[in-house]
Amino acid sequence: MSFDESSLFVSLIVSGVGFVLLAYGKKQQRLPQMFAGLALMVYPYFVDNWIWMAGVGVAICGALWWAVRLGY
Repeated sequence: MSFDESSLFVSLIVSGVGFVLLAYGKKQQRLPQMFAGLALMVYPYFVDNWIWMAGVGVAICGALWWAVRLGY
């Protein structure tokens, strides 16, 4: 894992959004938000490049939007 400033900053933002989604999904008993929040909190540990980190985060949020749009 690299410790450059941009990777640490992006992982902090992504994990913070994941924590908020996990807390919201837990409180409202919504599984898509809980799973997306958990995924957003965990995956920055496995991705080194901040561009990939941001891209995967956008993909997870897009999948969450699509799941909610379908009615889950």
